[in-house]
Amino acid sequence: MMSQSPMTRPEIAAGTLIDNRYIIQKLLGQGGLGRTYLAFDTRRFNEACVLKEFAPIGTGESGLEQYRNLFKREAKILHQLQHPQIPKFLACFEGDGRLFLVQEYVDGKTYSRLLGELQRQGRNFSEDEVIQWLKNLLPVLEYVHQHNIIHRDISPDNIMLPDGKDLPVLIDFGVGKQIADINEVRSSNQQVTFVGKMSLVGKVGYAPREQISLGLCSPSSDLYALGVTAIVLLTGRDPSLLMDQYSLEWNWRDYTYVTDGFAQVLDCMLEDRPNKRYQTASEVLRDLGYIGEPEVAMSSAIMVDDLPATVFNPEFQAMSFISQSYKQPEETIFSSPTSPQTGRRIEQEQQQSSLQPAFIKHCQQELAYHIGPMANLIIEEILAHNPYISADQFIELVTKEIPNFQAAFEFKKSLFS
Repeated sequence: MMSQSPMTRPEIAAGTLIDNRYIIQKLLGQGGLGRTYLAFDTRRFNEACVLKEFAPIGTGESGLEQYRNLFKREAKILHQLQHPQIPKFLACFEGDGRLFLVQEYVDGKTYSRLLGELQRQGRNFSEDEVIQWLKNLLPVLEYVHQHNIIHRDISPDNIMLPDGKDLPVLIDFGVGKQIADINEVRSSNQQVTFVGKMSLVGKVGYAPREQISLGLCSPSSDLYALGVTAIVLLTGRDPSLLMDQYSLEWNWRDYTYVTDGFAQVLDCMLEDRPNKRYQTASEVLRDLGYIGEPEVAMSSAIMVDDLPATVFNPEFQAMSFISQSYKQPEETIFSSPTSPQTGRRIEQEQQQSSLQPAFIKHCQQELAYHIGPMANLIIEEILAHNPYISADQFIELVTKEIPNFQAAFEFKKSLFS
């Protein structure tokens, strides 16, 4: 006789003893992959814990094994993560034809609920509160990403504040992905932004376009979702109401006021193009650290692109001297053994431009330090579209390709050292 499929099994009643150890207390939630219960662990002095039952809904037998593997993968991911702001993985077992995962119980409220409570008081989260919230969460994401894991489902529902605690907790790694488990692995000798092709997961509105449309994600995808969560906490509005329906550009600034430095950090987290976005949590933390610093530090680190060019006139006046001081016109850049045509084309463009080849090469090397091997292609494209560009215009266009504000300032500074 064929055993009953997990997807057709009924909800477990309160008081049921599971694995001769866990007493079910109540149903906490139910989703496409299964149910979540509050339970007591009789072997740990009836300590509260969370039992996640594998019970996929609406799938046939052919897809059952795939969902079973997803559930086991969550156990594997949680087993690796030992962080005070991530619920502890306690056990994984199978019994009575059901698969269970046991986690530490977080007694607290989700940020969706906390936002609702604030709105009933007539307000949303303040700028200072959200900045501190980001500073508390970004180290958790940095830890997760250092373990080659992408959460892929960050939202106010999956971040909790435990009762009596100050630090938020990141929950629900059910759709998390290990970079080592990617189905399509790019060439190992290439440095790429994306980590591979994956099943389509993530909440619409919170997940970036490359994740929803292409199934691609990277650490920057999690940072995007965290940025969306931040503007939801600031505005109290759903993401769909914070984006222009025609241009698909964020208009969240229309619904809240924050300082310009913080707004720029959020905009960088929310960049549609992954290569324009922050790549690591530490980069966001670094820029958040400049907010509230003395004006000199802020202008140089956070708002360098918004300052009028006259602020940098002493440096730009020296630009022509710098570009002319390199006296190696015979030197070519970006020529490739496999692509001699590229080298000749760049040479021609350099001849049209007033920029010296050695100066352009110096810029390419400095840019590569900040964004990697894409630097040569970016500079090639800028020269191709601007054959008569001046030195200061060239620097401005190249600087805009650096998503990190501090890095952009350091790039400019390096050209005058």
